Amino acid sequence: GGPAGRAHVAYADGTALSRYLPGAPERDAWTRWAGPREAVLAVSVVSLVELRVTGVLLGHDARVVALDAELRLGLVRLSDRAVEHAALLLDRLAPFAALHVGAARAEPGVRTLATYDAATAAAAARLGLDVVTPGRPAGWWTS
Repeated sequence: GGPAGRAHVAYADGTALSRYLPGAPERDAWTRWAGPREAVLAVSVVSLVELRVTGVLLGHDARVVALDAELRLGLVRLSDRAVEHAALLLDRLAPFAALHVGAARAEPGVRTLATYDAATAAAAARLGLDVVTPGRPAGWWTS
């Protein structure tokens, strides 16, 4: 990922990162939002695995875009605290989604989770994180 030691203010899960890929829904809204924030946008290895898998499924151009995005973003470690937070969410979220919320909660300075997954958005909002989904209305996951 990007330079070590920088402060992150938002965390992006794999559903958000996949919006970088050609043909993705909400791609324009995502790139307008994420572009100026890439220096302070955190991702985990789970986010990157999801991005890579989607890129492989979509072909060569998408793989190139995925790699390029990966090189610009700040990788954060999944700490023990992140895993502990995630474990408390496994009754309502899939394991990767729970890890995203756990990572966002555990990362110092992060108050915002970028996601396009309704269950992840709902869990993050319940825990007091701001949820950002460029291209969708605020609170879209509640309808």
